[in-house]
Amino acid sequence: MVVIQCYSGWRPNELLNLKLENINLEDWSFTGGLKTDAGINRTVPIHSRIQPLVREKYDVAASNGDEYLFQMTYYRYNHLFEKVRKTLELNSNHRLHDARVQFVTMAKKYNVDEYAIKYLVGHAINDITEKTYSKREFSWLREEIEKIR
Repeated sequence: MVVIQCYSGWRPNELLNLKLENINLEDWSFTGGLKTDAGINRTVPIHSRIQPLVREKYDVAASNGDEYLFQMTYYRYNHLFEKVRKTLELNSNHRLHDARVQFVTMAKKYNVDEYAIKYLVGHAINDITEKTYSKREFSWLREEIEKIR
C-alpha cells in the first residue's frame, strides 16, 4: 500500500476509498479523491512500476466480491504501518502521510511539471493561465508521472 502511495500521491484515506469501479485497468488509471474541490474525483495515471501491485490487489478484491481495492480502515492501515515501522526500527516520526510527501519529492527530483504535480495530488491551481486556458490531455499526465523512477 505504501509503495502504491509513493507512486500515485494519494492521501491515505483516498487510497483506502478507491473503489474497483473507479480503477481502469485498460488505460491504467485511478479516479478518486477527497478533501478539496481540486482533489475530488480526479483521475491519476497508474505508474508502470505499480501496475502489477494494483492488478494483484484488484484481482484479489474482485474475486472476493469486494467493492474497494483495499479492505481496510484508516485505523487498521495506521496500526499495520506502525507495526512495520517498529519491526524495521524505522524513525518513529514516520507517518502514513509520508508516502505522499515522498511522491511529491520524487516528482520534483525527476522534473515533473509543477502543474502536473498539483493535479496529481489534488492541490488547487491558482495560476489563471494554467487553470483556465491550458487544456491538458491525460496522456500528458501519464508522461509526467512516468518521469518518476
